[in-house]
Amino acid sequence: MTPSLQLLIVDDDAPIRRVIRIAAEATGYRVEEAESVHEARVKAAFIQPNIVILDLGLPDGSGLDVLQSLRTWTSVPVLVLTAQADDAMIVRVLDAGADDYIVKPFSMPTLLARMRVALRHHASIETGESRRTIGPLSIDFAARVVTKNGEEVHLTSTEYDLLALLCKHAGRVLTHSFILNAIWGSSNEDPQIVRVFIRQLRAKIESNPTHPTLIRTEIGVGYRMEEG
Repeated sequence: MTPSLQLLIVDDDAPIRRVIRIAAEATGYRVEEAESVHEARVKAAFIQPNIVILDLGLPDGSGLDVLQSLRTWTSVPVLVLTAQADDAMIVRVLDAGADDYIVKPFSMPTLLARMRVALRHHASIETGESRRTIGPLSIDFAARVVTKNGEEVHLTSTEYDLLALLCKHAGRVLTHSFILNAIWGSSNEDPQIVRVFIRQLRAKIESNPTHPTLIRTEIGVGYRMEEG
C-alpha cells in the first residue's frame, strides 16, 4: 500500500476513532478525524482523502448526509460503519453511493481488508483496466471474452454484461437496484430477473453452482463477486 494514502475517519465515538487510527497508521495511512457532519464536510474538502470511514450516527445529523455531500464532488471510496444490520438500511447506504459497509462490532483485520478492496476497486476504475482475473476466470473487457481455466465460457450478451459489472466491482456488494439500473436501465424491473441471470451465470462459471464461491449472495441486499 502506498504510505501516503490519506484516511478520514468520521465517527463521534472517540475510542473507535482511536482504535482505527492506531491500526491504520501502523499500516502506513495518514489519518484525520471528524466527529460531526459539519466537521466531516469541511475536512473532506480540505484534505481530499483517498478513503473515508463513515459512521451513520453523528450528533448533528446522519452519516448519509455526509455521503450524499461527498458524492456531489468526489468518487472517493467510502466504507460505512453501522450498528443497524437490517437489510433496508444496508441497501439504502449502498444505493446512496457507499462502496461497502461494516456492521459493528467489527475486527480491525476485516476493516483493513475491506479498505484495501475498496482502494483497489477505485484504482481499477480510474485506470480503466482492460482485463481482470478472478480465481479461474479471466475477463477480457475489450474483446468481451470470458475464459475459465483457459477454456472459453459462452455467455449471452446480458450474461456477459452482468458478469462484467460484477467483476469490475469485485469485492463490493451490488444491490438489486444498482444491477437493475446498470443492466436493464431501470430499478423498476422485477428483481427476480437478476436472480434468474445470476443462476444462469453460476451454472456456467461456478465449479459447484449450488455452493458458489465466485458470486456470493448478500441475503436481502444483492450480490458480491469475490475479489480474487
